Amino acid sequence: MSTVITREQAAANARRILDRARARRDSLPIREAAEQAAVGSFRSADEIELTLRRLRRAALAEQATAPTAPAARAA
Repeated sequence: MSTVITREQAAANARRILDRARARRDSLPIREAAEQAAVGSFRSADEIELTLRRLRRAALAEQATAPTAPAARAA
């Protein structure tokens, strides 16, 4: 039996699935993530690993220099 759901519910379901997949991907060690990403890719796991490490360093640097939220500063 099929159930009809609203477009909003379908979008919320898809968002939840993507969020879980991203969390699972982000929890992998960098090398393992690179090896999985290299499957079917023209890039090697080594190239992907270097890119992932560079992106993670950039994200950490960005977080460290990001201003705090106005509400947090006021508290």
